[in-house]
Formats: sequence, structure tokens, C-alpha cells
Amino acid sequence: MKTKGKRTMAALLCTGMLLCAATGCGKGDSLHVPQIMSRQVLKVDGESYSVAQAKVYLLNYQNLYGTVAGVDLWQQGQEDSLEEYIKNLTIAQLTKILSMDSLAKSRGIELEEEETAEVAKAAKAYYESLSDKELSYLELDETDIQKLYEDYALAQKLYKSLTVGINSEVSDDEARIMDAMQIVVSDSKTAKEVKKALKNGGDFSTLASSYNEAEEVKIQFGRGELPQEVEKAAFALDNQTATGSIKTDSGYYFIYCVNKFNEELTDANKIKIVQKREKAAFGDVYDAYSRTISKKIYRNTWESLDAAHSGEMATDSFFSIYQEYCGELFS
Repeated sequence: MKTKGKRTMAALLCTGMLLCAATGCGKGDSLHVPQIMSRQVLKVDGESYSVAQAKVYLLNYQNLYGTVAGVDLWQQGQEDSLEEYIKNLTIAQLTKILSMDSLAKSRGIELEEEETAEVAKAAKAYYESLSDKELSYLELDETDIQKLYEDYALAQKLYKSLTVGINSEVSDDEARIMDAMQIVVSDSKTAKEVKKALKNGGDFSTLASSYNEAEEVKIQFGRGELPQEVEKAAFALDNQTATGSIKTDSGYYFIYCVNKFNEELTDANKIKIVQKREKAAFGDVYDAYSRTISKKIYRNTWESLDAAHSGEMATDSFFSIYQEYCGELFS
């Protein structure tokens, strides 16, 4: 397994990507149907979103995604591709939320009075955070924000109801993450050279710098991330020990165990495993239902809508404010 860099966007990961993590953010749920110009941009099973409501997601996503590690991506010469990505994300998320709300209503799930009250507080807080320029661009009032938050909350409540019985127990062995070094070579002749050098006391790290054909020497991995025969041999190692030559369909592996149990990463992996179980359980119900309802994007209206990334409208707190007021409701 190759260690990969990860983009971090704390506000978005806090709440905004919850539905995407649970159900995916692909475009497959959205049926694009050419329409005459309309103030609606989307209709799902009779429920719709207006241009103004869609702009809330569009503006927040462009500000959350438009800057990474202090770099303004809008100024990097890829404005068109970034805008297309953000618009695709926006319409996919809105379609997902309305589809989930339709499923919730079909199962008799609705917000309770106290839940609606918290949502209203969040809507008021977010609306009051908007500047005059932002309000002018969004062209909405507080009730529009409250409707977006209510829909989002109902989708979360549905998700919780469909995953509440999922087994959240994950053993250390199932979630174990190992710190290791690897040498991967493609032919048996080289593998024999590495094996001989290791047998004669050669330093694994030094040999890896000379022989390893993989992109990285230092790796961290859990179950299901390496070829099965490599995983079996690696997970049997103690610290500071190495495997022999392991033949696979893709080449020959040598693994050196630096730390057979990375506690911090193992704990994080337990959360990922539970989330994967939840996603699978939710997806079975959602996917079947989603295929039965109508979805329509008003293409001309949506495509004529431009993201406003002049820098004068910086709102990116739609999800974090929701989390502040409503985050405990369906956790």
C-alpha cells in the first residue's frame, strides 16, 4: 500500500461531507432533462430546490474547496475545471438530500418539535452571519435557510434510523494498522539477490533504497490492502523482524515490521470500518428506493448559474453552524 497525502478541510469534514461519506456523491442519481428556464434548479419526487437555495451550497462549497493550505485554487489557472467540480458536487448533494428525505417520509420519519427548534436556531445564526453582498447574491431569506437545514437534518435522521442496529464492535486484530518497510521487485533473480543480502545481515532500509521498485519504502497498512499472501506473512511478524521472499502475481515482496500495532491509526481505522458497515447497510435500502422516484434537473437554469468566487463573498460556515446547533441530534 502506498501512503497518500490527504486534503484536509476541517469544516467540510465536520458535517458537510457526512451524506457523501454515507451514500456517495456521484452524478448517477441525477437525471439531466433539458427544460425551459425556471427558477427551480431541481425537483425530486415532487419536492424542489430554487436557484437561491442551490446557491447556498454552491457558495459554501466553492469557499471550502477553493482554498487548500492557504492556496487560492481559483487563482491557479484551473477556474473552469474547479467550478465544474463544485457545481457537480452541489447538484449531486442536493439530489441526494431530497431523495433521502423522500425515503424518510415514505417510512414515516419526520423531525420532532425540539429538533425543528434547534434547526431554526441554526438557520437564524447562519442567516445573520451573511454579509450584504452575500445576501444580495443568494437572494433568499431566513425561511429558505431553515428549509435547507430541515432537509439536511431529516436526511441525517433517516441515516441514523437505518444504521442504528449496525454492529459497532471492531476487534484490534480486524482494525490493526502496521508500520513497516517494503522491498518489491518484479523478477525472481533480483528477489534472490535481496534474499541473500538479508540472510547475510544486510540492512533492510539500505537494501530497499537500492532494490525497491515500488514508489515508497515506508508504508502503513491494514487488512485487505496488500496481496493476501503478503498480508498473512506480514501480520505474523514481531517488531524488528522481516519476512522472506513472498511471491505474488505482481512480483516479490519483502516486509520489515517497524511497529506491528499502531494504536492511534488502529483506533481511527475502527471508525472507518464501522462507517463502511453503515454505508453498506444504508446503501442497500437507499439505492433500491432511489431507482423508484423521479429526479429532474432544470439544465438551462443550472448551467447558466455561475459560481461567485470574486473573494468578496467568503461564507463557508453553513455546515459548521449546523453542526454547532444540531450536531448532537442524530449522532
